[in-house]
Amino acid sequence: MYESLGLELAPRQAAVILGLVIGVLFGALAEVSRFCFRRSVAGPKGERGAAAGVWLAGLATAVLGTQLAVAQGLISFADHRFLTPDLPWLAIVIGGVMFGVGMVLTRGCVSRLTVLSGSGNLRAALVLVVFAVVAHATLKGILAPLRTTLGGVTLSLDKAALPGSGLIWTVLIVGAAAIAAWRLATSKRDLALGALIGLLVPAAWIGTGFVLFDEFDPIAMESLSFTSPSAETLFWSVAASSIPAGFGTGLIGGVILGALVSSLLSDRFRWQSFESPRQTGRYMAGAALMGVGGVLASGCTVGAGLAGVPSLSLAAILALVSIALGGVIAARIIRDGASLSAASQAKPQAQPAE
Repeated sequence: MYESLGLELAPRQAAVILGLVIGVLFGALAEVSRFCFRRSVAGPKGERGAAAGVWLAGLATAVLGTQLAVAQGLISFADHRFLTPDLPWLAIVIGGVMFGVGMVLTRGCVSRLTVLSGSGNLRAALVLVVFAVVAHATLKGILAPLRTTLGGVTLSLDKAALPGSGLIWTVLIVGAAAIAAWRLATSKRDLALGALIGLLVPAAWIGTGFVLFDEFDPIAMESLSFTSPSAETLFWSVAASSIPAGFGTGLIGGVILGALVSSLLSDRFRWQSFESPRQTGRYMAGAALMGVGGVLASGCTVGAGLAGVPSLSLAAILALVSIALGGVIAARIIRDGASLSAASQAKPQAQPAE
């Protein structure tokens, strides 16, 4: 396929351009629709349903498009990390919960924060830098022993995907997600935008795994993801002469660019920064938790969730469930703490004895 296109670019260079295009589309669509997994599980009570509807619309089209590509023989997950038979369940669960807690502390998962960075949010931009540094430290640096130790606790499986027929699971997941999205979404426009975001997942899988496949210059089959690409982008930006850009680098740059253009055209671009040292500390703690958690769980809400679940991988599903669990727990603790604080402030102070 790649040779028939007659492109003069090497596959890796073409992958950067593909990532940039998909990133621009994701950034613009996500900025307009406020696409965010955190809002659907731990956001304000009145917003959760609508946010979940948009996210589930994306999941439905992502699963459908990806499994159609698999059925047509365009791509295969047989050798992909999502389907490794040795399931590192402990690392995934701990990492997922850590990531979920972190995204609540920073009021957004990594994909949402990348979009917010493009629309002028300096808090989100700094979180991304800290996240990328900690993620890289967990992948290859001082925190790597933690990753290898937890990753060594595995469960051997005969099949790393959902048991039974892939067709049946596809119908069940797509059907359930589509029905729930239709009932929960409050805006048909946002529902359509979420579905378009989901279509970017198979577009990336097919683009990197089929269109740009070259036996003599192979590249990894990738889709939407923000954990490894964030670390790669950070270190490519400071050492471009020795670290080549890839699909992930183009994706991150494209998301920021797409969100920037969308927010400027719609007059939603606003410079924002931290309001207090306390808020800064909370965001930095959340960034570190997401950096470690995203690596341990092998992905974020988009990498393991929106792009991982369509592979019907047990690891991806376990990661997404763990992230949701961590987010719900953190949101409950924060709400209870705020309620106790408000109650204590409202309680009348005891008068000193005369």
